[in-house]
Amino acid sequence: MTTIIFLENAFNAIYQFMDSFSFLILSAIGLAIIFGMMGVINLAHGEFIMLGAYITTLSCLAGVPIPIAIILGSIGVGIFGFIVDKLIIRHLYGRPQDSVVATWGISLIMGQGMLILMGPSLQGPSTPLGSFSVGGINYSLYRLILTIIACLLVVLLYWVFMHTKFGLRSRATMQNEEIARSLGTNTSQMYTLTFVVGSMFAGLTGGLFSFTMTIGPTFGTGFLMESFVTVIVGGANPLIGTVMSGGTLGIVHSALSYIFGTFIGRVGLLVAAIIFIRLWPTGFSGLLEKKILRVKKTNG
Repeated sequence: MTTIIFLENAFNAIYQFMDSFSFLILSAIGLAIIFGMMGVINLAHGEFIMLGAYITTLSCLAGVPIPIAIILGSIGVGIFGFIVDKLIIRHLYGRPQDSVVATWGISLIMGQGMLILMGPSLQGPSTPLGSFSVGGINYSLYRLILTIIACLLVVLLYWVFMHTKFGLRSRATMQNEEIARSLGTNTSQMYTLTFVVGSMFAGLTGGLFSFTMTIGPTFGTGFLMESFVTVIVGGANPLIGTVMSGGTLGIVHSALSYIFGTFIGRVGLLVAAIIFIRLWPTGFSGLLEKKILRVKKTNG
């Protein structure tokens, strides 16, 4: 009997971690790409997620199958990101403080505009795939699928950045824009593609979570803090840093939420991020790079 109770509690803890990990990774992945490659601090990231949720929900209500509706949400936000980049963001490359003000203004316009157009809330479809029970506690199967999707997206991003021409040029642009431009890379085009890809991931996040939360103009605010914390703790590398940050903060958030509740979990997430950045300002990716350099010097 004791063994069964232990296994049930262990499964609950693992499930909570997987849920926190998928939430942090999916929330941060679009922001990490834009910030890591462009240095643009997109305060409208939450509203981009909100827009993806609206497009997905409206598509589902129109009879579109859920997978296609999620894809439409991602593509729709990508198109919107392309327009925003051409009209505003492209003029703010290399000006991070100005990008903060501009994207904050965009977030206000999007939030109030959606409130005027769609009202305070939108009733969407219920969470798909149903639930299963372990030890008398019901768990959502869809949230387990979200964890799988988060892991697959990380693998996909790694492949794109490490094994494609786009990835090679994007990494070159991120590391040294002037040298990349001198070698024939159209850095302005790379920045535009980067912003579009980051926007599409934000839209994908909104579409995936639109079935688990109430849809409204403030939908994206529930993602903004967690996504920025994950990206900042992760550091400049959008691949390694985000995964390590999501995993570590996921453990902190899930453990505290499991023991003390959701509010303490969010507070603990912020405290852990503050302590980590105070000790290691370059984040996980910077810490890892330093260790790699030390190993190379020792072996060399």
